[in-house]
Amino acid sequence: MFETNFDQDPFIVIWELTRACELNCLHCRAEAQYKRHPLELDLDEGRKLINEIYEMNNPLLVFTGGDPLMRPDVYDLASYAIQKGVRVSMTPSATPNITKEAIERAKEVGLARWAFSLDGPTAKIHDHFRGTSGSFDLTMNAIKYIHELELPLQINTVISRYNIDFLEEMADLVQQLKCVLWSVFFLVPTGRGKVTDMISPVEHEKVFRWLNELSKRVPFDIKTTAAQHYRRVVISEKIRKNKDTQKNIQYQDALNAGKTGQFELGRAPRGVNDGNGILFISHIGDVFPSGLLPIKAGNVREKSLSEIYRYSPIFKELRNPDKYKGKCGKCEYRYVCGGSRSRAYALTGDYLESEPACVYIPKVQS
Repeated sequence: MFETNFDQDPFIVIWELTRACELNCLHCRAEAQYKRHPLELDLDEGRKLINEIYEMNNPLLVFTGGDPLMRPDVYDLASYAIQKGVRVSMTPSATPNITKEAIERAKEVGLARWAFSLDGPTAKIHDHFRGTSGSFDLTMNAIKYIHELELPLQINTVISRYNIDFLEEMADLVQQLKCVLWSVFFLVPTGRGKVTDMISPVEHEKVFRWLNELSKRVPFDIKTTAAQHYRRVVISEKIRKNKDTQKNIQYQDALNAGKTGQFELGRAPRGVNDGNGILFISHIGDVFPSGLLPIKAGNVREKSLSEIYRYSPIFKELRNPDKYKGKCGKCEYRYVCGGSRSRAYALTGDYLESEPACVYIPKVQS
């Protein structure tokens, strides 16, 4: 059961430590640069921010970038957070910065999990998407170090038109690499990401159904990002199967249970969406509903993080699915799904509009 009240505290906080990165990924939401920004939050500001995050019911904290390893004080920040009891993970870029020594140091300070990106089962596919030759080999080397040091491994994959035909091979590779979690991102056209790189709404649905079946036969967990409607696929199948076994479970039962976390949704917590259970802090302290929804709600140098999250009009609107427009606002799944608010914004300019990549027609039309 998820006890966090999303109106008050987030489930997960993502902090972009820096925008500096040596890669040139086709989809990069940050449009990362090769050098660090002079106005990045410094070490003292970072510690203050960690204190504020901890006080918001101690959510999960993810260090991201750019490449967080481009900051020399990344281990100081991680150590400070971990000593407070914050659960921290990191998503570094596969560059020469990923050495066995770097991972050993992270293990010493208690960094719980590393997440590496693999966007194709071969170097040709992955390196093209990452815009850097040799990225695949560097990633595989880093994964070897992770296993040698007996750390849990997470693989992140962005699904796009570049790899949709190779998902079975990707799943096989994730299993071979003994990952504990496959985090599957569905491309949102922001930053360097392009609308033409997205898969179609029908392809989204097909991949959701494939992922749901895959989750029943693999030893690793599957989590989706920018794919809130995957939850609708999971719930609808559970309802159908329960009907087949004569159990009387209806849509409303699933929705009510979803709100309390009692209805099993795998690694998809109920209702987590841009600004609703998640927030994103940029390298210079700007606060956004997520890294994929680039509407600034405030800055931690000017207001406390809790004040921005709890009282910003943007966040408050996003946490009210009854304000959603079009079919998302009428859909019986809106409290556990709600569609990707970031994709709605990217394609329509309105973060309250319907999810453009959803094919589902709500049962309630009035």
